Amino acid sequence: MNKLKLLVIIALAVIISACFPSNPSNKTEILLQGRTMGTTYNIKVVATKDQVEALNLQQKIDAALKQLNQEMSTYIPDSELSRFNQSRTADVIEISAGLQRVIQESIRLGKLSHGKLDVTVGPLVNLWGFGPEQRPEKEPSAELLAQTQAKIGLQYLHLQGNKLSKSLPELYVDLSTIAKGYGVDIVAEIIEKQGIVNYIVEIGGELRLKGFKSTGELWAIAIEKPMTNERSVQQVIIPKDNAVATSGDYRNYFEAEGKRFSHIIDPVTGKPINHKLVSVTVIHPSSMTADGLSTMLMVMGMEGGMKFAVENDLAALFIAKTEHGFDEQFTVKFKQYLK
Repeated sequence: MNKLKLLVIIALAVIISACFPSNPSNKTEILLQGRTMGTTYNIKVVATKDQVEALNLQQKIDAALKQLNQEMSTYIPDSELSRFNQSRTADVIEISAGLQRVIQESIRLGKLSHGKLDVTVGPLVNLWGFGPEQRPEKEPSAELLAQTQAKIGLQYLHLQGNKLSKSLPELYVDLSTIAKGYGVDIVAEIIEKQGIVNYIVEIGGELRLKGFKSTGELWAIAIEKPMTNERSVQQVIIPKDNAVATSGDYRNYFEAEGKRFSHIIDPVTGKPINHKLVSVTVIHPSSMTADGLSTMLMVMGMEGGMKFAVENDLAALFIAKTEHGFDEQFTVKFKQYLK
C-alpha cells in the first residue's frame, strides 16, 4: 500500500551510541547501523563491545535482512515474491517460511478489516501515481478505476501451509505495509537468541523494544507531530516490551484540479483516503502486526478506526487535523504507555 513511514524518534538519539559505563558488568548501549529494504536500520543493544563482536551480531542481522529481501522484495526481479507476481498461471508454488509467515498475517488482517488492508492493491497505487508509473494529470475516470479494481482482491490469493497460488493471473502482491515490521521482529528474535534481553530495534520507523537502557531506565519513544514543514514531538511513550508502528499521509500526497490526493489508497473504494485523520500509532507485541494495523486504521479514519481498535482491544493513538490544530484521541489500552 506504499505506506509512508513516519519518523519515530528514539529518545536519547540513535545517531550515536551512549557508551558510558553504568553498571558493574561494564555493559553499555552498543549501536549497530546499516541499510535494508530501501531504508536504514538503527539498533541498540545493552552489552559489551566484546560480546557483540564475539557473537558476530551485525553479520547475523545483515544476513537475515538480506534473505528477507530475497524472499519478499518487489524491486529484486528474482525474489520469491517477484517470481510469483510475474507468473500468469494458477500453479501452486512452495514458498519459504518467512514469506509464508508474512502473507498469512496479511491475509488475516485483510479479512479482519473487511478488505481495508489489502496487499494486492498495487495496481490502484500505480493508477493514482504513487508507484513507479507516471503521476496522472487528472483524476482517473470511473471506467478506468473499475477496470483497475478488477485486478485486485485478497480473495484471489490462496495460501495453504507453505503452498501459494492465485486465481487471478494478473494479481500482484506488495508486502510494503508489513514487511519492514516483519524485519524488525526477525532482528529482535536474532538478538534474543544470542542471550541479549535489553535492546531497541528500528527499521524505517518501525520499532520493537525490550528491557531497559544501560542506565536502568525504560526505553522512551517520541512520536513526531504530523506536520509537513517542521519536525517536533507530539507525544512521548514508554512502550515497554512491545513494538511500535506509525502510519500517516501528511508528507506523501499530490494536488490536481484543486484536490489533495493521499498516497494511502482505500482498497474498498479504490480511491485515496479523504478524511481528517493524519497519523495513527499502534503498540503491539509484534512489529509486523503493528505495521499492518497502523495502515489499516489510517484507511478507516478516526471514527471507524477508533471503533475497530476498541472492539479489537488495540493500543492505538489517532491524530486528526482540525481548523484549530490537532485532535488527539487514544484507546484505553494505549493510555498505559503515555509518559
